[in-house]
Amino acid sequence: GDILDDYLRTDGVWILTRNKQFYKTNNEKECAEKCDAERNFTCRAFLFTRKKLQCLTLAENAKMTVAFPSTDTVLYEKRIYLMQCKRGIGTDYRGTEAKTQRGIPCQKWAEKTPHKPKYTPEKYPNAGLEENYCRNPDADESGPWCYTTDPAKRFDYCAIPECEDHVMHTGEGECMQCNGEDYHGEVSRTESGLECQRWDAQEPHMHGFILKHYPEKDLKMNYCRNPDGELRPWCFTTNPNKRWEYCNIPRCTTPPPLSGPGSQCLSGKGEDYRGRIAITESGNACQHWNTQFPHKHGWIPDRYPCKGLQENYCRNPDGEKKPWCYTTNSSIRWEYCTIPPCDRTEQGIAGMNNVPVQAPLTEECYRDKGQGYRGTTSVTASGKKCQAWSSMFPHRHIKTPDMFPDADLRDNYCRNPDGDSSPWCFTTDPNTLWEYCNLKRCDDHTQE
Repeated sequence: GDILDDYLRTDGVWILTRNKQFYKTNNEKECAEKCDAERNFTCRAFLFTRKKLQCLTLAENAKMTVAFPSTDTVLYEKRIYLMQCKRGIGTDYRGTEAKTQRGIPCQKWAEKTPHKPKYTPEKYPNAGLEENYCRNPDADESGPWCYTTDPAKRFDYCAIPECEDHVMHTGEGECMQCNGEDYHGEVSRTESGLECQRWDAQEPHMHGFILKHYPEKDLKMNYCRNPDGELRPWCFTTNPNKRWEYCNIPRCTTPPPLSGPGSQCLSGKGEDYRGRIAITESGNACQHWNTQFPHKHGWIPDRYPCKGLQENYCRNPDGEKKPWCYTTNSSIRWEYCTIPPCDRTEQGIAGMNNVPVQAPLTEECYRDKGQGYRGTTSVTASGKKCQAWSSMFPHRHIKTPDMFPDADLRDNYCRNPDGDSSPWCFTTDPNTLWEYCNLKRCDDHTQE
């Protein structure tokens, strides 16, 4: 797998840290390699700044220190140091529990009193024997333990919850088909053991996923769900420093129910289109979904087994206006496709509905800061496709249509809801949170 799979990524965050090392690297993967190879301290996380291509390996993660916002910075934390639960007997447990199951504080592994330890950081450098955290250096069947600070009790076990305790029972709903869009189980902890925030709460994280706006998504209690086409079910966490995280829900062993052959024509937004058109509306051939050339992307068929990403056929896996594809033209990243409508009457209605949008009244330029811009440009200055405002994929945010009802945050059109210097959007590139849009300022004559 990818080296970055071992890390949890948070955009736009910097953490205050004492122990760090600076490196010059070209990308996040190289920075992760520096973290894995760090010998000055135990590297729990790293910060990467895209503009300066600067890599900082860190001894602390967000659980251990103060975090604050910082644009253009990405924090990657090693998942193993965020786990507050154990897998199996917990030999790889690296959490921060430091008291026994009876509540007695643990003795530091490097100290000799009140008990002279057999297991020390020097003798077992790979066992994570730091501070006085519970560990399992000898693969004890009963799980993580520590020497205690009670002279009468040499060691005792720690009460570390099982990571799988919420998904051990595989009753109905406790496994997921496809990407878990229809998962209705009751898992309410993330994969690192954090408790989920209730969907009807806005503390500690504000968000736009409210039951009345997503009635069909079953956003009950604080159960893990996938309302926005993510890779798998997730939730906002009750930890103020970790906005959201995936949940550990196993795939069902039975194949997904057959949804029929799929539509061969355009109905609605074409999410069920399974035809074989593989050319864009301007005549560019489509790139195969299972290739990364000429355009790198995240819509990998294995990751999205129910989206019909076969060959290079036009598809709509992300709720766009209609089916689209990446093109084989290196200078045009993606384009919509022309799919024949299923119903001519529908086409007539659609044509009527499109008239206001196509009318020249909607100028493709902006005045002042562009807060009144209502055009349909959805491409950034560097050519990236915009993320839909109501979507949280690939970037989670609070600039939702619910939060900014007067800003016309429709589809993925460029807008300026927050008084920035010009219209902008979140991008569909996982490595770029947002960019200004490819728009010109209206000149004085147009203004007259």
